Amino acid sequence: MSATTAAARTAATLLTLALLAGALLAGCASQPTVTAPPRAAQAPQQSPQQATGPQAAQPQPEAAPAQAEAAPAPATVPADETVRVALLLPLSGKAASLGEAMQQAAQMALFDTADSHFQLLIRDTKSTPEGSVAAAQDALAAGATLLIGPVYGVDAKAVTPAAGTVPVLSFSNDATVADTHAPAGGTWVLGFQPQDQVARVVSYAASRGLTRLALLAPVGGNGDMVEQAMRDAAAKAGADVTRAARYQPTQKDVSDTIKRLSNFDQRHAQMAAAREATASKDGKPGPAVEELPFQAILIAEGGQRLKEVAPLLPFFDIDPGPVRFLGTGQWDEPGIGREPALVGGWYASAAPDARQGFEKRFNDVYGQRPPRLATLAYDATALAAVLAKGHKAYVRENLTDPNGFAGIDGVFRLLPTGQVERGLSVLEVTKTGVTVVDPAPTSFTPVTAPAPSPNTGS
Repeated sequence: MSATTAAARTAATLLTLALLAGALLAGCASQPTVTAPPRAAQAPQQSPQQATGPQAAQPQPEAAPAQAEAAPAPATVPADETVRVALLLPLSGKAASLGEAMQQAAQMALFDTADSHFQLLIRDTKSTPEGSVAAAQDALAAGATLLIGPVYGVDAKAVTPAAGTVPVLSFSNDATVADTHAPAGGTWVLGFQPQDQVARVVSYAASRGLTRLALLAPVGGNGDMVEQAMRDAAAKAGADVTRAARYQPTQKDVSDTIKRLSNFDQRHAQMAAAREATASKDGKPGPAVEELPFQAILIAEGGQRLKEVAPLLPFFDIDPGPVRFLGTGQWDEPGIGREPALVGGWYASAAPDARQGFEKRFNDVYGQRPPRLATLAYDATALAAVLAKGHKAYVRENLTDPNGFAGIDGVFRLLPTGQVERGLSVLEVTKTGVTVVDPAPTSFTPVTAPAPSPNTGS
């Protein structure tokens, strides 16, 4: 095939997808119910290297637990029954631009994975809890059997009581949103949470011999979660958190906090005394210079704040050569390698390859780079479509399939606790981007129920 012919076919493919997406957007302006197109009208599938949506992740056969008795048959829906799923997004108000991009990502998933019996009911939450409840109620009245969204934790908490027995897959990263105590239904937290990211990077660091760790994190809920996750992961990996320094999120200058973390004043006094002793003629050795009590430091920051904090560490003798810098998914943003102090640092996040393919497709169709949360909308919509295509009802035993699903952000599974477990890569920051130093898993080890405690009652 000539280069000209290949280019023409690529352009035609992109034009087809753009026209389909444009028609869908035009329809949404007057009709908030989107039905998946017939099979023949669907956009081309991505290449095998690019995940097209959650497919059942394959379990590891050797680790499959023995079953004491046959598992109950999963709940199903008739093959000819229309399945209605609501997508609750802020399409007006302060977060309208984010909501629009997430809707576009969901529409890509719709074309990639859904069949003609699947309908996506798009509802505007108006960026408020009250708007979210009204959107959920309207969707439920229209027959939605699954709610995807809202984006923010406060909105998801408001929606949960209104959802009743209908499951909610929220985009929030607030762990307190998770609620699966009711006999049916439940709310899951799909947003990226720091606990798994911290556990992954700490475990990897310990496997590379970095067993003495420090933490630099803001005071507050997120910092508390990171610290607890770090201590738990360190204990499990045979490592130790030897120092932890916290500061107020509104604190403009964290120099004093970092100085205390590195024991800067005392160590510099020891260095000065050692130099003075070397220069003296009495031959007496100066005091030994205290070594840093950690080999790696986890910096629980991202964005502009990370760029402000990171250069202060080497300034106060926490150098990125002797000390490995660690981070969370907050580091996952373009241009992170422009900060020299972060080059060589490790952080845990979703494998970048599939997401880069998704971002390119999104940009080709919509003419802009998608926000980070767009992949959540794609994966959640595709998960719903795949279950519907398999005639599986949105009940807990189907949603919490222990084998999980493979999506744009890698393998993931909904846990009975309302949390989401993700397979994460460990990435290293370079001057020009990031490189994978430890690939993400492609399947999960089976979930085993805890052994029942002995019955001590009479």
